[in-house]
Amino acid sequence: MRLTPGFRAFRAIGLLVFAAYFFVPLLAMFDFSTQRRGSAEGRTWDNWAFMVTDEDLRSSIVASLLLAVLTVVLMVVLLVPTMVWVRLRVPRARPLIEFLCLLPLTIPALVIVVGITNVYSWVTYLLGDSALVLTFAYVVLVLPYSYRAIDASLAAIDAATLSEAARSLGASWFTVIVRIIMPNITGGILGAAFISVALVLGEYVFASLLHFDTLPVAMAALYKSNGPAAMAAALASMILVAVLLVGLTFLSRDRHKQGASS
Repeated sequence: MRLTPGFRAFRAIGLLVFAAYFFVPLLAMFDFSTQRRGSAEGRTWDNWAFMVTDEDLRSSIVASLLLAVLTVVLMVVLLVPTMVWVRLRVPRARPLIEFLCLLPLTIPALVIVVGITNVYSWVTYLLGDSALVLTFAYVVLVLPYSYRAIDASLAAIDAATLSEAARSLGASWFTVIVRIIMPNITGGILGAAFISVALVLGEYVFASLLHFDTLPVAMAALYKSNGPAAMAAALASMILVAVLLVGLTFLSRDRHKQGASS
């Protein structure tokens, strides 16, 4: 089916409009973040360098990145084996697991924080007052989105046949999950990981109400005294998420090419 010139022009205009809607605010953020403070003219990179030179902001960035990594690792360790085991061994429990994983989506974050405040007083007492203890709360926060991504990948493969074939050859359940099932659901795991990273890097309510210094909390406090530096940090976090999305796209494409060639 050939596209008419009118449709092509409409598509080009629509793409330009959407591109402007997406990139113009980013360009405005970049323009604001490179302005000199006060009445001085010209551009400066001091606000971007502030993310490295300021100890509080630098520590909050490191804490948020470590939280993202730990949240992804703990989410995969808890969710993938549970979902595979339930799908293969106890399929009747799937509705219950799905309900429990999707439950945080129906409860406002503020309510969850109020409910776990007393629990976190014991967590900080036992594990210290580092912001990394937010990993447990963030895993609960990302469960609904991660569950959907991984469940879609599991539904696309014949996990039962793969596991039976591996078990008949003497493979343990650990080998079945790690070396047989997980390589076939890499796309879903990568999607869940990306969603988790994006949520952790932008999460404010949990960290603020539980009194931990993460990147969103530090940016909110910094914006009151140094707006351009806070805007630079916000734009840098958005660029990081965009880079992760592009990387996820290429990884998924490579996996599909390898699968098609084999």
